[in-house]
Amino acid sequence: MKKLRLVFIGIILHSALSAQNTEKQSFKIMCYNVENFFDCVDDSLTDDSEFLPTGMRGWNTTKYQKKQANIGKVITAIGGWEAPALVGLCEIESKKCLYDLTHYSGLKNLRYKFLHHESPDARGVDVALLYQPRMFKPFHDEAIRINFPTAPTTKTRDILFASGVIPTGDTLHIFVCHFPSRLGGELESEDKRLFVASVVRAKVDSLFASNQCANIVIMGDFNDYPTNKSMTEVLQAKPLTNNNPAKELYNLVYKMHTEGKGSNKHNGEWGALDQMIVSGNLLNSGTKFFTRQNDVHFFDAGFLLEDDKVFLGKQLFRTYMGMKYQDGFSDHLPVYSDFWY
Repeated sequence: MKKLRLVFIGIILHSALSAQNTEKQSFKIMCYNVENFFDCVDDSLTDDSEFLPTGMRGWNTTKYQKKQANIGKVITAIGGWEAPALVGLCEIESKKCLYDLTHYSGLKNLRYKFLHHESPDARGVDVALLYQPRMFKPFHDEAIRINFPTAPTTKTRDILFASGVIPTGDTLHIFVCHFPSRLGGELESEDKRLFVASVVRAKVDSLFASNQCANIVIMGDFNDYPTNKSMTEVLQAKPLTNNNPAKELYNLVYKMHTEGKGSNKHNGEWGALDQMIVSGNLLNSGTKFFTRQNDVHFFDAGFLLEDDKVFLGKQLFRTYMGMKYQDGFSDHLPVYSDFWY
């Protein structure tokens, strides 16, 4: 009888371990426009004078380290018990910013590595990708340079493109984008965003030509909404449907944007300037690595917001309100999604 009990207990333990081994694991991807994360070092090749100790904002080591700590706080808060596997960042000035962020903020024990290229942006702000080496093993990365055919002297941020191996053994292709701003007016600047979208789309087409089931994630601050022409017609990022062919792009935040949710508030209205777009293969729950509509979120923790005294409700708690330093975070909320494997 005792022997039978031991066999029975063994069967239960084996079943429990088997169930544990088949449980889906989360691979979290996030993107965050951190708004003007400048170091305090003068770069003679860029116009960074605004964010220097001698500049109009009196940017100094104390403010820099607080900004660094705030960014680390956001990333760790999103990760919870499990740090995000990939973190796309916009408005990073330098490798120094990234090194200090990953070594001296709340991220220091998470052992992030990063991919970054200096871009020709006039202010010197770039995009970057933090990654957990055990979750993403990059074998290729490049800066996709933007050369406007009708304005060859105009400079903007590069697109960061990286390919790496994820825990399933599959390849994941990542784009981190920061499209040209709406400075000067939405319509007046639209042609620049249309062109950058066409550059990204051309790269996507080349990936699909090699593999119709390519796993692609495109994320960043697009300075356009999911319903704008650059996204729907040029990049061809669609809202999700019941049938999402692998060789198409789908905008995970399209639905949330149409429901009045977003990452940025302008004239009292929230909208999704920050987006996450995936290839159709990543929406197939029958594959080894996938995500779903309800897995994507804008991270709107209370510490990122403050009362909006003009339009009511909440607004973003920024580092500066005009020229007044207020020790906040950013003029954007992060966007993130859980992928499962």
